[in-house]
Amino acid sequence: MHPDQSPLRARSAPRHVPPLLLDVDQMLDEFSRQAVQAEFRFDPAMPAVITVEFLAERGPGVVWRIGRELLHRGLTEMSGSRDVRMWPTLPGERPSSWLLLETQEVEALFELPTAELAEWLDATYRITSAETEMDALDWDGFLLGLTGGPETPGE
Repeated sequence: MHPDQSPLRARSAPRHVPPLLLDVDQMLDEFSRQAVQAEFRFDPAMPAVITVEFLAERGPGVVWRIGRELLHRGLTEMSGSRDVRMWPTLPGERPSSWLLLETQEVEALFELPTAELAEWLDATYRITSAETEMDALDWDGFLLGLTGGPETPGE
């Protein structure tokens, strides 16, 4: 790809990217897989974060919010740390990446097809470039949310 065609640079594009529904494999153990659907959603108001919902056959899905840059980098190299990590699989029949999600209680490893995800992520970068994704963030609201809001005198 020519440097001027970097997917990380915004180009004129529609202001909406439809959700991406991917068939992924959840690794149950070293030899067993379970097919799962994952829906990736992009919100131009929060472009640095991708919402991923792993849809269950029965019951509610599980929602994770994952950094868009982490997903993008994980298509080609090790990306992330601690509770969310992603890296490409070994070369094989179809290009794919591993996505590892961890909490104190559970660990889940998924194999994601990279071609569709890469194309979808490129579409999000055409709406909001990596360089401008933090420009629209409401920093005051974000910080108030982290700190629980302004303190009331006398408390």
